[in-house]
Amino acid sequence: MSTDLLIAIIVTVVGASTPILIAALGELVVEKSGVLNLGVEGMMLIGAITAFLVTFFTGNHYLAILVAAAAGVASSLIFGFLTLSLSANQTATGLALTIFGTGFSALAGQGYSARPVTLLGPLFPAELASHPIWRVLFGYSALVYFAFALVIGVWWFLKRSRAGLILRAVGENDLSAHSIGYSVIGVRYMAVMFGGAMAGIAGACFPLLLTPQWAERMTGGRGWIAVALVVFASWKPFRLLAGAYLFGLVMTMELYAKASGGPLSAIPAELWAAMPYLATVVVLVLISIRRDASTNAPACLGKPFLPAN
Repeated sequence: MSTDLLIAIIVTVVGASTPILIAALGELVVEKSGVLNLGVEGMMLIGAITAFLVTFFTGNHYLAILVAAAAGVASSLIFGFLTLSLSANQTATGLALTIFGTGFSALAGQGYSARPVTLLGPLFPAELASHPIWRVLFGYSALVYFAFALVIGVWWFLKRSRAGLILRAVGENDLSAHSIGYSVIGVRYMAVMFGGAMAGIAGACFPLLLTPQWAERMTGGRGWIAVALVVFASWKPFRLLAGAYLFGLVMTMELYAKASGGPLSAIPAELWAAMPYLATVVVLVLISIRRDASTNAPACLGKPFLPAN
C-alpha cells in the first residue's frame, strides 16, 4: 500500500467518523442524565436538511451549522416535552421522533435533490496541508476539530465539573438528587437539548463535509450507529472516540477495497455496505452476553422521574 493511498484512507475515515462521533457524544450526555433518546437519526436528518438549505440560499457554512444546531434543539424539545413533562414512554417517543425527522426532511427537501452546495473548506491554510503527512493533521474542516475538542470537553464536564457531577447524580438516582434540591427535570431538559444540538451539527456534516448536495435519508442510519456506539463505549468518551473511528474504517473499506484490486474487491458491494450495521449488531450481542455489560449504564436510564409525594 502506497503512502498516498494510506493517507487518503485516513482522511476519508476521519471524515466518515466525524458525524457519528458528534452525535454519539451528544447521546452519551443525554443517557448519562437518565434519558434514552432514540430519535438521533431523525434529529440528524433535520439538521442535514436545515444546513443544506441555509448553505444553498446564503452560502454561509458556519451560519448553516448554527441553524442546524438550533433545529436539533427544537426537535429535541418535542421529545423532552413528551417524555419529561408528560412522562411519555421514551423508547416510543424516540422512534416517533425519528419517523417525524425522516418525513420532515423529505418534505422540506422536495425540489432540492441533487442540487449542489459548496463543501466546508479546511480550517487551516492550504500551505500547511500541502505535504501529504501534514494533510493528516491540518487538512480537515472545523467540524473535525470540533469533534476532537468535544471528546475532551465531554470527558472534562462529566469527570471534573460540578455540573457534570449533578448530571451523573440525576442519571444514577433521580430521587436522591431531587431530595437534596436539584431539579431533575431541568437537568434532563438541558441534557436533551445538548444532545439535540449535537445531532443537528452531526447532520450538518453530511451536506457540508461528506456529500455537497441534498439526498433523502442521506444520513443512512448513522444515527442508529451512534446510539449503539454509546453502549459499545460503555458511556466513556474516549472509548467512544475509538469506536467511532472503528465504524468509520468499516464504512470506508468498500471504496478502497475496490480501488486496491486485491482479493477484497471480490466481496459484493452490498455486503460492504451492510458491514457497518452488521458490526453494530455483533457489538451489541457481544456486550449483552457479558456479565458486567450493564455496570456502566446509568441506573435510571429510560425510567421516568416520578417524585414521591
